[in-house]
Amino acid sequence: MSTIRITKQFSFETGHALYGYDGKCKNVHGHSYKLSVTVSGKPISDNTNVKFGMVIDFGDLKKIVKEEIVDVFDHATVFNKNTPHVELATELKNRGHHIILVDYQPTSEMMVIDFAKKIKDRLPKNIHLHSIKLQETDTSFAEWFASEN
Repeated sequence: MSTIRITKQFSFETGHALYGYDGKCKNVHGHSYKLSVTVSGKPISDNTNVKFGMVIDFGDLKKIVKEEIVDVFDHATVFNKNTPHVELATELKNRGHHIILVDYQPTSEMMVIDFAKKIKDRLPKNIHLHSIKLQETDTSFAEWFASEN
């Protein structure tokens, strides 16, 4: 049976700030992120299986990505926990804001690395994460490919 890739797309709103950066992105700002997750595998060949002919049910992939990424990051503000932004994060959190502290600079590049690990850890053994594309604007995105990692 052929190996097939399937892709599911998601969108979410997230704010962040890049501490130490020399441009506008040092300020707290947000993006309407678009996330594409591509997995590969062989379609289920057992015709008694309710998922017959599928690599993975799109709904199952959606559940994983929503639980690990979308529901966590949507309408949150992400800061590197190893920067002075922690003071701002604490203040915002105390005022009821959804804050995420990560151990990396919250760039699209570093976020796709984080997202890849979270998604890979949840996929069934016979399904492989092929790639992730995180688009932060219409013209700017970061991509992660399993073949390069």
